[in-house]
Amino acid sequence: MSTKPQGDALPSEAGEARQQALARLSRAAYSLSAADARLRGRATRQAGALSLSHARVLRILAEEGALPVARLAELTETTGAGVTQLVNGLSEQGYVEKTKSLADKRSVLVQLTELGLARHRERERLLAEVLDSALREMDDAALDAAAAVLRALGGVYDRL
Repeated sequence: MSTKPQGDALPSEAGEARQQALARLSRAAYSLSAADARLRGRATRQAGALSLSHARVLRILAEEGALPVARLAELTETTGAGVTQLVNGLSEQGYVEKTKSLADKRSVLVQLTELGLARHRERERLLAEVLDSALREMDDAALDAAAAVLRALGGVYDRL
């Protein structure tokens, strides 16, 4: 392995270093996906546990207010069927309620209940606490770079 700085590396060395870095990123993405699967599993087995998908629905409803299912699907980047499944689960837990739209009788509106708003606030507090603790050593620039990588990985996943 070369001890030369990246800027002084030969093109083949730089290409190899890049491939190795991308391989490390790929393994980290798989690891993140596995952690998400474990979180989703806990959400199906433990009362009150929320997957990231469920938490995203609560966050959007807290920010936007009552929404038609189609708009909620769009904002959560989920299909209509997928968001319906999420909403049904959240409704069973008492976190959201569904009502017929007065403007469009064919449309169903979803809104947070008081319990759902409280659950959302608790989840956001816990997430902020865990993120701060886990990423304490990273400065703002590193956190912004990590956010950019995660957004780019979202695009990668969509292309696979």
